[in-house]
Amino acid sequence: MPVKQVEITHLFVYPVKSMKGIALDQANLTSTGLSHDRQFMVVRSNGRFVTQREMSKLALIETGLVDDGVRLSRPGMGSIMVPFNNVDGQPVSSKVWKDECETLDQGEEISRWLTQALETEAPLRLVTMNPQFRRSLHQSIHLGNETTTFFADAAPYLVTSQSSLDALNTELENNQLDTVPMNRFRPNVVVSGLEAFAEHRVKRIAADNYAFEFRYPCERCVIPTINQETAEKNPHMQPYKTLAGINHMPENPRAAAFGENAILNPGDGETISVGDSLAVEFQ
Repeated sequence: MPVKQVEITHLFVYPVKSMKGIALDQANLTSTGLSHDRQFMVVRSNGRFVTQREMSKLALIETGLVDDGVRLSRPGMGSIMVPFNNVDGQPVSSKVWKDECETLDQGEEISRWLTQALETEAPLRLVTMNPQFRRSLHQSIHLGNETTTFFADAAPYLVTSQSSLDALNTELENNQLDTVPMNRFRPNVVVSGLEAFAEHRVKRIAADNYAFEFRYPCERCVIPTINQETAEKNPHMQPYKTLAGINHMPENPRAAAFGENAILNPGDGETISVGDSLAVEFQ
């Protein structure tokens, strides 16, 4: 079984689902994802979750980690502080795709700021997961029945490869289309050292004290077509269409794939750092 090394080149955490991410030099690993990843989520008054798919301006909200919370800001709109441990909010029933979630509302002040900063008429709320609740994942057949996470779409971790982005950008350039940065794909962990799209043949990458098990390819949606600096959607559905042409989901040639959904095993409580070297085990 071939084994090689990859290197961690970037780490990203997204404290609020669909808002700007934060690049880190190191992060704490947990079984539910990087510490504070997707800890909060924007919902409508009825509890329905909101992402860039329908509200691309979420990309314009900056997030910053401080000692006891996350600061949300948008140029010209000011900022607001969201504490990590506010568990006194009103219970809200919500969903992440098919997964039922019991959440706690983070209050009227944050709701007013979000509604104004995202320039919507209908009120928006911010929720966090009820600490007494464990989310059952609809992809448990791939991720395992014991796997859980906060508000990520599917899995605790998304791992992407720099070589795959390079291959996509080469194809875009060859077709006289604009190249894209890695932030279009909102990964947690970026690695270098694999051939383009070889991550789909990887079973596991392991350091001395932690490892990621790759479970299934990440099927992409419209978000990679959204410029993460301007919130503008590409009118020609690029790079999605090009990506689907060179790397599609195993059982759906019309669906684009990029990156691998992964779980941590082992490594709960360990630290991951940019520059870490991991051994690769292929399927």
